Amino acid sequence: MSDSAARDRDAVESASAFAHPEVAPDRSAAYGSHPDQVVDFFAPRDGRTGAPLVVLLHGGAWRAPYDRAHVSPLADFLARRGFAVASVEYRRGGDVPQQRGGDAGALPPGASPVAGRWPETFDDVAAAMDALPALAARELPQADVRRTVVAGHSAGGHLALWAAARHVLPEGSPWRLPAPPPLRGVVALAPIADFATAVELGVCGGAVAQLLGEGGRFAERAAQADPGVLLPTGIATAIVHGVEDTEVPRAVPEAYVDAAARSGETVGLTLLGGVGHFPLIDPSADACAIVAEEITQLAW
Repeated sequence: MSDSAARDRDAVESASAFAHPEVAPDRSAAYGSHPDQVVDFFAPRDGRTGAPLVVLLHGGAWRAPYDRAHVSPLADFLARRGFAVASVEYRRGGDVPQQRGGDAGALPPGASPVAGRWPETFDDVAAAMDALPALAARELPQADVRRTVVAGHSAGGHLALWAAARHVLPEGSPWRLPAPPPLRGVVALAPIADFATAVELGVCGGAVAQLLGEGGRFAERAAQADPGVLLPTGIATAIVHGVEDTEVPRAVPEAYVDAAARSGETVGLTLLGGVGHFPLIDPSADACAIVAEEITQLAW
């Protein structure tokens, strides 16, 4: 496919994914004091009880303009499939890169917002995951938290893989768990799963380097944040990826799958022909039904 044809396809897919109106949650609850520390809950639409819980982490290159609203149609789609859904918000990077250690200031005109906040992005995901069993029991009693699957798209796919790997973080990490988290599995959609490959390919405008910072901080922080080195996890993991994805090329999850294999772990990789980055979260796309099936296989 030519570059111009690929751009045209990406534009069509993106427009379709973002054309769905935002779906209001059934309940929302805070897991911290910051405005972004909130979870939206979607009850299974068929009224069932004992429904598996899908923890949904949105993408957007860890950048502030992209919040959980754009995956609310996906949350509703999963709720209509009989799942209970918890859609997590977290702090992302903004126009003021104060977490980078320099003087605060606005980005130049036309520049992209900074990707992520260190350590706040990871603080929030860890705190949300730790709080969710109690929050879901209170706000979404239809959910069976013993059957929890964490899913995420793009940067959210990275965070989903990371959330399942906290027990293999380096000793001394503030996010390390003493035992594996109680998850049925992880379904990562077009995830930024291997940082070395993502940096090499310049994924999302250099978002990984922005997330971790430059210089010596990058290697130190990557040891705590890169799913490609946090292996094996012992938790069932499936990746769904579009062959035609130009936002996060397939080489990125393939590098993660290869690293998992070297660690002795098998990670499922479903490659969808003729599919780019956004159909995986587009309820009107066939790819979204495949995503739901992957979650079903782990949850039920």
